[in-house]
Amino acid sequence: MKIRSVDISQMASASTLIFEALRRAIIEGSLAEGEPLRQDDIARRFNASRIPVREALTRLEELGLVRTQRYKGAVVSGLSSEEAVEIFDFRALVEPELIRRAVPRMTATSLAEARAAHKAFGGSTDPMVWGDLNRVFHASLYLPSGLSYHLEVLGNAMDRIDRYLRAQLLLSDGMERATVEHLAILTACEVGDADGAAALTRDHIEGARASFLEHLHELMGKRGPPVP
Repeated sequence: MKIRSVDISQMASASTLIFEALRRAIIEGSLAEGEPLRQDDIARRFNASRIPVREALTRLEELGLVRTQRYKGAVVSGLSSEEAVEIFDFRALVEPELIRRAVPRMTATSLAEARAAHKAFGGSTDPMVWGDLNRVFHASLYLPSGLSYHLEVLGNAMDRIDRYLRAQLLLSDGMERATVEHLAILTACEVGDADGAAALTRDHIEGARASFLEHLHELMGKRGPPVP
């Protein structure tokens, strides 16, 4: 059979590594909105060919984290106020249902994991990890739902807005407020109140949405992660 073989496994591994590294840098704000992502530069940095780089950029574009501009190539995407509000509205629909479905399936182990996640979030004094800890807390409560597709779509939506939420926690009293609200949600889960947990989750998201809109100008003006 006269076919030129390619080591697909290695290519996939390289593409995934580059994708994850770029995705992380965009979410954390290390790569600012509008920053060019030059394939040759990225390939040299990762000691790879342009093929896995191109694949990684394509995946990032599908998630809305990267866009292709004429004459500039791939650049880090920004987020419009309209899109941000739409994501909050989406979250307010999906997350309450996730936790409602999760509560009856929570075990002592999953509740202990959620309690540990809450403690880590509330006890952190490092602004650069608040975003990660926030997502870990919510994920620990939603995972027992078993709704894998919902969780995947939600994760993609959170990737789009995550860097702005991180800035919001610093620009407002978001960290203190979120810790209190997280505890109320967790307590409802621990007593098996699925409807109460869903209502509190919706209120939590809508409160974050209001804070986001209040600080919209500052958030959209940030070119990178806020420095405490």
